[in-house]
This record gives sequence, C-alpha cells and structure tokens, in this order.
Amino acid sequence: MRLNTFTKLLLSIFTFCTIFSASAAEIWVSPNGKDTNVGTKANPLATVQMAMRKARELRRLKDVSVKDGIRIIVMNGTYYLNEPLFVRPEDSGTPDSPTTIEADTNSKPIISGGFEIKNWKKALSINGVKKSNVWVADAPQIAGEIINYRQLWVNDKKAVRAKSTAGNTMDRILSWDKETETCWIPFKDKSIKFEPGMEMFIVQWWSIANLRIKNIEVKKDSARLSFEQPESRIQSEHPWPAPWISKNNGNSAFYLNNGISMLNEPGEWFLDKKNAKIYYIPRVGEDMNSAKVTVPVLENLVEVKGTIDSPVHDFRFKGISFQYSNWLRPSQQGHVPLQSGMYLLDAYKLKIPGTPNQATLENQAWVGRPRAAVEVNYSNNIQFESCRFEHLASTGLDLNKGTNHNTVKGNLFKDIGGSAINIGVFSEEAFEAHLPLVIKDEREICSDEVIADNLITNVTTEDWGTLGISAGFVRNLTIEHNEISDVSYSAIAMGWGWTHTTNVMKNNKILGNKIHHYAKHLHDVAGIYTLSSQPNSQIEENYIDKVYNSPYAHDPFLWLYLYTDEGSEGFTIKNNWIAEKKILKNHNGPKGNIWGNNDPYVSTKIKDAAGIRAPYTDLTKEVVIDEPWGLQEMPKAVAIELIGSDFDIEKIRSTIKGFRIVGEELYQWKNHLVIYGKMNQPERTKRKLALAFPSLQIKIYENPIYDFQNFERCKDSKPAAEWENIVLTANLVSDEKLQKEYVDYHTTQFEKWPEIAKGFCNADFQQLQVFKFEKQLILVISIPKGESLDKLNPKTTQNNPRVDEWNALMKKYQTGIEGAKPDETWIFLNKVETK
Repeated sequence: MRLNTFTKLLLSIFTFCTIFSASAAEIWVSPNGKDTNVGTKANPLATVQMAMRKARELRRLKDVSVKDGIRIIVMNGTYYLNEPLFVRPEDSGTPDSPTTIEADTNSKPIISGGFEIKNWKKALSINGVKKSNVWVADAPQIAGEIINYRQLWVNDKKAVRAKSTAGNTMDRILSWDKETETCWIPFKDKSIKFEPGMEMFIVQWWSIANLRIKNIEVKKDSARLSFEQPESRIQSEHPWPAPWISKNNGNSAFYLNNGISMLNEPGEWFLDKKNAKIYYIPRVGEDMNSAKVTVPVLENLVEVKGTIDSPVHDFRFKGISFQYSNWLRPSQQGHVPLQSGMYLLDAYKLKIPGTPNQATLENQAWVGRPRAAVEVNYSNNIQFESCRFEHLASTGLDLNKGTNHNTVKGNLFKDIGGSAINIGVFSEEAFEAHLPLVIKDEREICSDEVIADNLITNVTTEDWGTLGISAGFVRNLTIEHNEISDVSYSAIAMGWGWTHTTNVMKNNKILGNKIHHYAKHLHDVAGIYTLSSQPNSQIEENYIDKVYNSPYAHDPFLWLYLYTDEGSEGFTIKNNWIAEKKILKNHNGPKGNIWGNNDPYVSTKIKDAAGIRAPYTDLTKEVVIDEPWGLQEMPKAVAIELIGSDFDIEKIRSTIKGFRIVGEELYQWKNHLVIYGKMNQPERTKRKLALAFPSLQIKIYENPIYDFQNFERCKDSKPAAEWENIVLTANLVSDEKLQKEYVDYHTTQFEKWPEIAKGFCNADFQQLQVFKFEKQLILVISIPKGESLDKLNPKTTQNNPRVDEWNALMKKYQTGIEGAKPDETWIFLNKVETK
C-alpha cells in the first residue's frame, strides 16, 4: 500500500515535469479547477494567481521547460478576484522566453473585480412609502461593512444612479458664490429630500465635477447647496475650469444624484447603506428573478509593477477580458478635475499672475490620477493583445510611469467610466501642473510605446472630461490605426503642461486613426488635441468626422477637428481628412508647427486606410454610435453685410469671435462691410451684431443660388492648399421677372451651360459662389493663394466662346449698387487686414 502511494507520487511529479518539456511550458487554469492540482489541461488550477506562482517557481529554479516561454492558458469562465493580480519583477520573462497569460482556443475568460447580487424581491414600500415596480436585495457586505460602489450593471448594461432629472435631461444652476462656496439651483420638485451622501454632478467647460452635498436650504422654488470639504474649497477657489453663467448659452448644467427620493425611473438604482438594502427599478424586458446584477468591488484588477532598477519585462496578456472595476474617490473626497480626468488636490488663482515659467499664468494646480482597472508601472516589453476592457468605473489601462517598449494592440475598450487608455505622467502629485517635466533619470519616462489597432467605444461615461486615449509627458509614442467613437469629450489628447518650454516630450506620432462621434457632452473639444512643446512629432493621415451635438455645452461653437492648444510646437500636422477646416491654434509655441492639407480634399485612400487593420478588423462590429443623440450641423458658407458708418473693426471682430467662423474674413467698400466665412446659426450672429451696433443695417446672405466647387466639378481636381477670396457685390435690376430668370439660369447652369464650369476649371478657380438677398448679390471667387484674378480670369474664355455668350447674357440682369458709378456693375470689396 505504501509502495503504491509512493509510485503515484512519482508518476504525478513525472507528469508535471514532462508537461513543461515541450517548446513552452503550459500551466492551465479553469473555474472548475483546484489550486492543489498540478496545472495540466486535465487537472487545471483554479486561479491565475496560483498559475503565476508556479510560473515564478519555474523561473526561480531555471527549469529547462521554460526555454521557449511559459504559457498560462486560461479556460472559459469568470474568475472573481478578491485582490488584484500582481505581476512582479520576479514574474518577468525574456525576449526568447516570455510569460503569457492567454485565453484557451475559442474561449473568452473574464477576470472580474465584481460581485453578483442575487435574491431580488419586489419591494412593497421604501421607508414606509409604497412604491410600484421597485425591487430590493440585501446589500452585500465584507467583514461587516457594506460594500460601496458607484455603478451597477444589470445583464452587463449599466444602470443609472438615482438622479433628479429624467433621461438625458439636465437642469441649469442659477448662480455660484465663490465666497460662501455655495450654489443656487432651481428646486421645484419638492419630493426630492436631502440625504447624506447626495451629490451634485455639474458640467464646467471641458470638465465636470462630482460634489458631495453637505446641506440643501430650500427657499420657495430655489435651493442653496453647500458642499463637503475638500472639494468645496477647491471647486470655488480654482479658476479653470469653473461653473459658468451665460445669458447666451445658458448656465452650467447639473443634476443631483444618489438619493432614494429620486428613485423613480426604470433603470435607476440606489444603495441604502443605513438599512443595508439595494433598490432597482427594472427596465422593460428585465426579469429580476433571473437577471445578472453585478457591482464593482476592486478598484484595481491587475497591477504590473516593477521598480526603476528592477522593471517587469517580457510579460504578455492575450485574449483576456478585464471587467468590473470600482473607483470610490469621488464618494470619499469629491472629484474636481483640472483636465483629462486628473483631479485637483489643490488649486487657486494667483493674486499677482506670473511664474518663472509663464509670465501671465494665474492658475495654480496640483493633480492626482484616477485608478485604473489595469495599471502598469516600471515595466518594459509588456504586451496586451486581443483583450477586452469592459464595465469599468474609471480608467481602463494605465501605462503610468517608467514604462517603455510596451505594445497595446487589437484590444476592445468599451463601457468605461473614464479614459480607455492613459499613458505617461500628468505631473506628479507634488508637482505644479503647468510646469514642464524635467527629470534626472530618463528611465522614469514613458517612451517607445505603441497603441495600435484598438477599438475604443462608449467610454468616458462617468467622468465626461476624460478621453479615448490620453497621453501626458511621453516620448517616442505611436498611436496608430485605432478607431474611437462615442466619447464625451476629445478622442485623443497628447501632452501636458500648457508650456512651450523644453521638456521630456518629443518624437510622438498620431497616425492613421479613425475618429468619429465624439464631443457627446462637452465642448472646447477636438478629435485630436495637443499641449506643449513636442519636437519632431507628427499628426498625419487621420480620419476625423461626425461630431455629436451637446445640448449643454458652454460654448456650442467651440468644437474642432484638430486643436493645438497652449504651448504646442514641433508638430507636423498634414494629410488629415477632416470634414471642414475647423481647427484651432491656441497660443502655440514660438517655434510653431507645420500644417498642410488638412481638409475634405485629402485623398480618399487616406480616409479608407484609417482605422483598425487586419487581423483585428472584426472589432469594428462592436462600434457604438448613439444614433438618436444627433450631430453638429456642419458650418456653411455665409456672408453677413453691415451697412452704415459705425465701423469699429476691432469691436466687430470681438463681437463675432465667440461664433468660431471658419475662415473668417472682412471686406469693405465705402459704407458696406461684409463678413465672409463658414458659420453655424448666422441669425444668432446677426442678433449679437445688432445689439452691439444698433445703427447699422444688417443682412444675411446664405444658401447660395450658385455654388461652383473645383473638387466637385473638375476632373482630376487637386484643390490648392490655401485660397484667396475675391468678394464683389452688385444689384439685380428691379424687374422681378428678370430676377427670377437670373436665378433660373444659375440653378440650371451646370446642366445647360456646362462650358461655364469648364471655364472655371481651366482658370483653376477653387470655388465661385453667388449669394442673393432681395435684389442684391454677393459674389465670392476663390483662387489659389499667390495667384491673381487678372491672370486667371482670361482662361475661362480661352477656346470657350460660350463663356463670352454667358457674360453678355448676364449683363441685362445686373446693375450697380447704390453709390456705384454709372458704368460700374460689380464692385470689388477690399479685404480688411488683421492688425
């Protein structure tokens, strides 16, 4: 009997060793396994942690089986964590012998930081008040403490924390008093009662804030809110971004949440900590007897963490799903971000502006960094491939500090509360955020990372000011061929510090990405956004299109495709397909950037090639687009004419500045001033001008009766990179019948007089537009910059006699405007140069 037992033991040891004598050692894991098993496919382990322990021992003992690597093969199922998976320097592989945690063939294993709540029952009443269709379950506890969380998922669809407004609607604040650190709000719904733990969610410029409410003082149909510290002081002291008050665009939008008195809509939930209950109102089709209800518990699921002298290296994840992470700082200390979700630890406005780095700086800020489901520090040659990051409260993947030569490719990032990916330091907590990062040991820098062929969709759902991909102080970073959709703010941001001062950043690349359906909630936004000096960096061949229309943005016109913000310099920005030249170069560095060919005329090959490449193209089936939300209306060509004598040009420019007119130019002839460019809501612009200049007559010219565009009408057209506009005006004769004939001729010209457009092509006219208001015409001719109309215009009639016939025919319909000489028909307006 003893011999038999000994023989079995030898066989077990022999079996364990021989499994790892193949080309790579294999350790198998299954939800049905046991951590006392040997780790074969037939006798798998139960946890990835134990598999890593076994792998670590093989490395320590220099087992010959690891010559070509170690594969930890994870079988299908969900692996619930009670602590984060910790990858240490001792877990490192080598270039020839990496360690890989990978999914079994055709399997989708899930590493989960969540907890499932079961045993739901219909609630007859809540605190003695009868409720219909509310379900209740016991709130889960650990060590006698109620588990706290800010999200809840029902059948993997995120529910809504009970709030004060219906659906996607929000209210607007009435005022904000920085001295008393209080806010007045409308308060007509008296069913809402103050409860400890209630919060205010408020939109402020390019960010949001979560503020814990200390008290609600109701006065008639208004209420004054006060807030808990430290966020109360920070919210009222920090200058940017802050609550706004605007008659034109509306005050800051907000809602209250996390109160049981606000639990009234399907899909809403509330955690009653006092009574250890959780309440939920099911959506249509949800059966709480069988529904999978999950709450996040762990803030961090995986931590890959080395040291500066002993980094983790040569470790890979493939085909693994990371799901259900928590993040509780907003519930514990509030959340007031500066930008990109980096929350303020302290912030205030300098009484006397100016710092050694920036002469006019008034904003002082120190920031912290949100937690991430997967965090990587001091790690090299780490790879995430074909993984899924889903149902996460804050950041998905964070390559924080001292990481380099890591690769993130072919992954899905979906249903994430914060940024999908953060990369690089965004100022240390003790380091003022507007200072350039200068370090002594370059091993601290995030460098040579590749973020490629990932799908990032339906992210930034909790903190609307976060991004698809957000990079801080980074070097040699490549962000290429990702697809990003359904984000609340910008899609990609690169850089930190708001400074043109030399720092660690350089040689960064954003190439071939497909970006669409962004800016869902906030503005001051772009498809691609940059900060600070980054020499030899490139933004090229990206495809950026379709911007959501946010109903609560502080500045409805400040949405952009490309946005180089403060200090940006050293970039080459070219050959990006954008639907309109809606870009902003804001306080860029003195060394400047190189711009070229960023418009809708870029080759369609660039547009078609952007986004995810093989073998990861199946990811695009998961793209989220919120179709009912609606898109921004594209700006259209408009001329606004001011007639009178009160032409304070600088005041006019200042008045229209906030309307973000694309290609804005001013032209003048005597008492006529014309503003020309592409704009949204010209009537709104007119109203603003009328208030500022009540003595002027103002006319809007839109929807041209004739619109020749070179790229549409000319064969093998390649529009010029830069245009010059010539603006003319004339009247039509007073006979209304002849006016109609004139319009009819122009409406049918492309079909009945094709020679005219051919002449414009020959002359290389980039566009020719005719606008009409009553009987007055505005003509805009656009030619390549550096050319002259006198040189190009004769080419319209060269070997093309029908153009002469057309010009002769048109003379009977046209006459000069008031003030023109008897022999003048078309009046040339002079361009008003910017001072």
